[in-house]
Amino acid sequence: MNKDTRMAFDEARERWARSLRVEGPAATHAGLPVEPLYVPAEPPAEYLDLLGFPGQYPFTRGIYPGMYRERTWTMRQYAGFGTPEETNRRYRFLMDQGNTGLSVAFDLPTQLGLDSDDPTAAGEVGKVGVAIDSLADMETVFRDIPLDKVSTSFTINSTAAVILAMYVAVAKRQGVPPRAISGTIQNDILKEYVARGTWIFPPAPSLRLIVDTIEYATAELPRFNPISIAGAHFRDAGGTAVQEAAYTLADGITYIEAVRARGLEVDRFAPRLSFYFYTHNDFFEEVAKYRAMRRLWARLLRGRFGAKDDRSCMFRFGVVCGGSTLTLQEPHNNVVRVAYQALASVLGGAQTIFTCAWDEAHALPTEASALLALRTQQILAHETNVAATADPLGGSYYLEELTDRMEEAIRRTLDAVERRGGMVRLIQEGAIQREIAESAMRHLRAVETGERAVVGVNRYISSGKAPLDLYKPDEAGVREKLNGLAAFRRRQDAVAAARALDHLQAAAGGTENLMPPILAAVEADCTIGEITGVFRKVFGEFQEPRTF
Repeated sequence: MNKDTRMAFDEARERWARSLRVEGPAATHAGLPVEPLYVPAEPPAEYLDLLGFPGQYPFTRGIYPGMYRERTWTMRQYAGFGTPEETNRRYRFLMDQGNTGLSVAFDLPTQLGLDSDDPTAAGEVGKVGVAIDSLADMETVFRDIPLDKVSTSFTINSTAAVILAMYVAVAKRQGVPPRAISGTIQNDILKEYVARGTWIFPPAPSLRLIVDTIEYATAELPRFNPISIAGAHFRDAGGTAVQEAAYTLADGITYIEAVRARGLEVDRFAPRLSFYFYTHNDFFEEVAKYRAMRRLWARLLRGRFGAKDDRSCMFRFGVVCGGSTLTLQEPHNNVVRVAYQALASVLGGAQTIFTCAWDEAHALPTEASALLALRTQQILAHETNVAATADPLGGSYYLEELTDRMEEAIRRTLDAVERRGGMVRLIQEGAIQREIAESAMRHLRAVETGERAVVGVNRYISSGKAPLDLYKPDEAGVREKLNGLAAFRRRQDAVAAARALDHLQAAAGGTENLMPPILAAVEADCTIGEITGVFRKVFGEFQEPRTF
């Protein structure tokens, strides 16, 4: 390292030290000191360009100077099932047990913009999440939960704008200014066309709705993230870690370009963009994936989009630990899998973590299994001391090499997407869907042949089966939900609702931001099915391409 490079390193270190919000070293359980950060005594010339300091560009070592010494990651357990009343009870239970953020799971009818009494919704109401038909349901979900004191994430995409409007309306009815609410809506439609299938509208109007929510949140909801660009579902559908990362960044580029086309400067909205991933079992690959994505995203925002605000370059992300890595066979092994995945997520620098319950390969989690999943994170945060120093694996020969190789592989894949016309075009052609499916098939073959070991499935298989105490759906709750919706329709002011829907239809046919008329429709007690019905009429529906 020459004199000038050494001077730049020392200046960056001093800047990091001044921004640090923690004092002095922590200690191991034996009393040995642990500094907030470790760097090489003689850093290589490329140190600042490749790694830098936590809280400084390119953020490879974390987005905050002290990382978890400053703020422990948010423990945001995903929950939602049955009726709004049942979901509210589960949320209050989790919060009483130390859950630090809420994450709402919606049933398939809600995700697809169908009311619970729609004939198409039969058999799915409340099955994989909570059933939300109206503002009254959303009020029930958050009863006795002050929205200025909790951060809430919503796993919702096609109907994200409607759910966001409902959340804003609930806050207003609680007396909480919308500017005070915090949280995230997933709102990432591109991955739905590839990996999940809960799309409704074609790409163009879907992108319009996403841009509308980002523009609205930029102006009205400064603490709320209007999108969580979700690579998680690419991965859970069978994609590799490289595909998950590259396709997610490609989606992010698409959304940024769409918002900029609306006329917003990148530094106005980019600080509120967030990301969401699955952490799988290849421990060091997962850590390297997150470090490489942080660096690559920072370089994209500064180099390609001209971001001047460092906050725009921060790659803020949450993770799920579990998903498709959970096994039906010997499901108690999933406790161990999830714990290792949570550790990899922490060492990779995640901002929020959801740990799946061991029984989720079979059913919705019970109260006991959900509590154990939360305790997994709490033990990690408070007993293992992994939060004592930032980026504790930084400087490992293996990890740094793997991070560089991961970044290179992600960039190659990302460049290939752009050469072939970008994500929207490739999705419409079915190309991304084919690539994910081919990757999933390779993984399945590797498991079936034993090339990839899965304990309890193709290695070390036990002969006995332990009895499982699984969640059982409450069919009476579904009947109660349908009866409640019928009563709601009888109370609904049909004239006010029709007026709001007419206004919404006129707005959808024009170019204005749709969030204000959606909010007006929600507050006029229009249902999610009625609002989505207007959009189906104006926008049409997406036709899935033939992929094979």
